[in-house]
Amino acid sequence: MRRRGWLWVAFVFVHAFVAVMGYQLPHAPMGDVYLVYEPWSGCALGMLEYCDASGWQVVGITESWVYPILALVPMIAAWAFEGLVSYTPAWAILVGIVDAVAFAVLIGDARSRGRVTAGVFWLAFMVALGPVGIYRLEGITVPVAILGVLWLIGRPRWGSALLAVATWIKVWPAALLAAALVAVRRRRAVIGGAALVSVGTILVVVVLGGAPYLFGFVSDQAERGLQIEAPVSAVYLWLSSWGIADAQVYYSSSMLTFEATGPGVDGVIAVMTPLLAIVAIAVTLLAVWALRRGAHFVSLFPAFAFALVMVLIVVNKVGSPQYMTWMIAPLVFGLVIDRHRWMAPAALAMIVAVLTQIVYPIFYNFLMTAHPPWGVVAVLTARNVLLLALLVWALVRLVRVALAASTLDRALAPDTERITR
Repeated sequence: MRRRGWLWVAFVFVHAFVAVMGYQLPHAPMGDVYLVYEPWSGCALGMLEYCDASGWQVVGITESWVYPILALVPMIAAWAFEGLVSYTPAWAILVGIVDAVAFAVLIGDARSRGRVTAGVFWLAFMVALGPVGIYRLEGITVPVAILGVLWLIGRPRWGSALLAVATWIKVWPAALLAAALVAVRRRRAVIGGAALVSVGTILVVVVLGGAPYLFGFVSDQAERGLQIEAPVSAVYLWLSSWGIADAQVYYSSSMLTFEATGPGVDGVIAVMTPLLAIVAIAVTLLAVWALRRGAHFVSLFPAFAFALVMVLIVVNKVGSPQYMTWMIAPLVFGLVIDRHRWMAPAALAMIVAVLTQIVYPIFYNFLMTAHPPWGVVAVLTARNVLLLALLVWALVRLVRVALAASTLDRALAPDTERITR
């Protein structure tokens, strides 16, 4: 069997394995699908048995919602397969189909070592992170984002349009879109593709009467507390595990997550969102500096995109395990263009994924107590330290791109054609 055939065998096996493990591992890693995606979309489709006492509602249209409005599209699309199985496996089938499209574009004819390496990394990362990677909206946004970044050179309008679609499903791909706006030379095409999707989405929402709730996901994010998996929560988790200063873990019924509290927590919560914006702006200015020094897309974009994604993960008061999938798209792109240089962060990201799965869902019950044991807190802390190390690597890489722009561009120029094939 040829290399491409074996890759597709691995693709099917990995998706089947991860999907089944969602039912085998503790703490229902596929819980979001049947607890929230199914009722939200079922009620929107007029199935009143899925609606609450308020009756028929369409999230994001008739009421505020935690996600951008296009998140409802894949939730509704999964019902196309619900008649064959049930809603949760139907979601897994939908994710598999979208993944297959992106995987086919990524590996191509499987002759490029960079593309094959990137494809293998993606599959290995899925196994390392576990079911949470497919039983969340990231299961849809990650493959769409991969397609978007791969098409930014040859088809920048289509690439940016896909990144805009992904952003209107889950906000994180905005980091990739921002990186594209800086790094891609054909900015009019990038702006045009993203604007077409965004304007069209906004118009549809306004026509349907959802204008008051169009950006409700922004305010919902600002009001969130410190989720226990977020790197910033590590201090409170250690204080709680030692029973110091009244720090503890509690369940937020409004956000359906476990959060940390302790001395000065309100001040930390208040500063995190502005701090995230400040750090993201600083990284963007660094990328602009690299661009002005002559950095080319193939060297600038992956470093800038990875740095922005790591900022969104590290400098964030929310740290859900599926956030780790955000690293996949920039790492895949980096491996395609320069697999030797990007192998180290890809390997480190794999360790991060394994540690994340150990924490959730395997030993998550220990973190859900008011005073979690130090052993599990240590595993989570080690994961967070590695995330910080990846952010530092990305920033160092971005500086090196700026300082050696012309040399790097000559070395990587042949890969531009390989990306657009």
